[in-house]
Amino acid sequence: MTTGTSARPAAPRPDRLADALLDAVLAMDADAAAALVMGALADGLAPEHLLLDVIAVVQRRIGERWADDTISVAQEHAATAVNERAVAALAARTPDPLTPARGRVTVACVDGEWHALPARLLAEVLRLRGWQVDFLGAQVPATRLIAHLHTTPTDVVALSGSITTRLPAAHAAVTACQAVGVPVMVGGAAFGPDGRYAELLGADAWAPDARAAADLLAARPLPRPQPDHQPLDDLPHLTDQEYTLVTRSRAELVRTVLAGLEAAVPAVAAYNDLQRERTAEDLAHIVDFLATALYLDDQDLFGAFLTWTTRILVRRGVPAASLPPALVLLADELKDFPRATRILGHGLRGLTHQPTATTGKTA
Repeated sequence: MTTGTSARPAAPRPDRLADALLDAVLAMDADAAAALVMGALADGLAPEHLLLDVIAVVQRRIGERWADDTISVAQEHAATAVNERAVAALAARTPDPLTPARGRVTVACVDGEWHALPARLLAEVLRLRGWQVDFLGAQVPATRLIAHLHTTPTDVVALSGSITTRLPAAHAAVTACQAVGVPVMVGGAAFGPDGRYAELLGADAWAPDARAAADLLAARPLPRPQPDHQPLDDLPHLTDQEYTLVTRSRAELVRTVLAGLEAAVPAVAAYNDLQRERTAEDLAHIVDFLATALYLDDQDLFGAFLTWTTRILVRRGVPAASLPPALVLLADELKDFPRATRILGHGLRGLTHQPTATTGKTA
């Protein structure tokens, strides 16, 4: 005996959908990507699962492909744009909930942070869960963020950052928001896998991902911060001015170390203009991470950056032999800076245990 009805087909599996979406994204086929997402939505896959278990997974895989040098920076940017269009298509089909809003959240990226998709995913998840959300986008200066808070009643700011060297800017934003009485929750790779830098920089809360962030905000309201908090209360080591001086002398340090490498390393002396330009960019990254390690007084942050850099070079078949001489030259330029010298020495010692780009064996 039949009832005249048929069972609804099961919603598509997120892992299989992520595989198909990755193919569409890497093919730069925005129409196909949007069609996959809309089809899965029509078949019963919840919007939050689409955002976090499909689109976010695809974006992470794109980053891994860039790190493995299987796609270029341009391809990574183009693929991200396709993913963003899929999020926009999904958002257009999922109107704001009819239930009363839980409260108002401002979602923004740290100044200098151009990876906006994680913040956009958080904004959409919060909207789906009943929050009124103001999404300010990528690279939001603290002044623009505070101007928004002065004109818009806000319960909490959710600040996203994946670039570690933007942590000083994140600290400025956190303290500025707290100074006007708005608590700040932070998230993203920049704050460390366990949120250690979130606590160090005085954030009111940290979440490892968008789902955890939404759960945290649903569980309890963040208390209003004390208005008399001062940034130097968090980082008293900044009184030695090493961070400020290294930051201000960044361009000069890069020029000096590059000239020293050309004099000391024959392979560098033979570089063409493009290779010299890329080497200068690498040296600038080294100085930036050194400055950030000084800001946080964390030598392990600098060591982890060097380990990551070496692995990237190995994967791309680029000789990493110039890294130790560069650190030695930089240490010589900063010999009057005790904390910088200590951090550079720690990084140099760590490089002796890293694989070389040509043999894969440790030095």
